[in-house]
Amino acid sequence: MGCKPLVILLTMTAAMLGTVGTAPAEPAPTPPADTSVDFENYRPDAKAVTYAPALVPVGSSATVRAVPTADGKTMVFLYVEGLLANHQYGAHVHQKQCGAKADDAGGHYQNVPDPVQPSVDPAYANPQNEIWLDFTTDRHGNAWTISTVNWQFTQRHAGSVVIHAEGTHTDPGKAGTAGARLACVTGDF
Repeated sequence: MGCKPLVILLTMTAAMLGTVGTAPAEPAPTPPADTSVDFENYRPDAKAVTYAPALVPVGSSATVRAVPTADGKTMVFLYVEGLLANHQYGAHVHQKQCGAKADDAGGHYQNVPDPVQPSVDPAYANPQNEIWLDFTTDRHGNAWTISTVNWQFTQRHAGSVVIHAEGTHTDPGKAGTAGARLACVTGDF
């Protein structure tokens, strides 16, 4: 990953945590380290797996960072490099870590879990109850996105960010769906 995206992420993190220019009233939680990895074909200890190399090429990269804030929110940053140029992707935080199969990451992490799985009810499958990170790449195949939710992970931690083939749907019966699972990044949530 180049220096510029890392500087953007660090500056944005500091700004959101209230540590740029002024001292915060309370100390902000310490953010976890970035997960910056290159996509590869599956192997048991891979941190970023591509299931569709034509859309998420081997050697392209992703940086994921989850940041709990002092006011009880969570911000999740995603930066990608080297994907298809000018292409829209869906992306969500998922329950489990990446595995050999795209479905190994489980369903979307939900703050309030839908009792019916897979969840396609907009009352549960929405960007306030889940972490949606949809993005469109630039002419170089790079993009960044941020999602902020009004809750934090508790003893139920998420395991990954999954990149999907299309933008996220919001209509009943399809809410939260975004096409095929193309790639997965195991994260530190």
